[in-house]
Amino acid sequence: MTGGYALIVRFIIRDADAAEAFDALVVRTLEGIRKEPGTLVYVNHIPEGEPLVRVFYELYSDEAAFQAHERQPHTGEMLREREQYLASTEVTFLGEQAGKRPTPQEASA
Repeated sequence: MTGGYALIVRFIIRDADAAEAFDALVVRTLEGIRKEPGTLVYVNHIPEGEPLVRVFYELYSDEAAFQAHERQPHTGEMLREREQYLASTEVTFLGEQAGKRPTPQEASA
């Protein structure tokens, strides 16, 4: 497989209490995401020195897999519930040039 469909989402969270609740929401949501066959990578990061920022890196097998992810009930719940915790959201869609990523077999393991 080449290409894929990737994005980075940067969330600024309102405060420490909201960060704790947001992180719990992400953990619950990941239970469903782990079962999505076309979601190859879905990782939440906290940038060093920025405790109220979360950066998600998402890699899907293709745009259809991303659209399927967006239609999942667990994704819809996260999209609705996250807003109460956030000050802002920035989404960047990425066009792949070159790189290394998990094979489909590794991604499903």
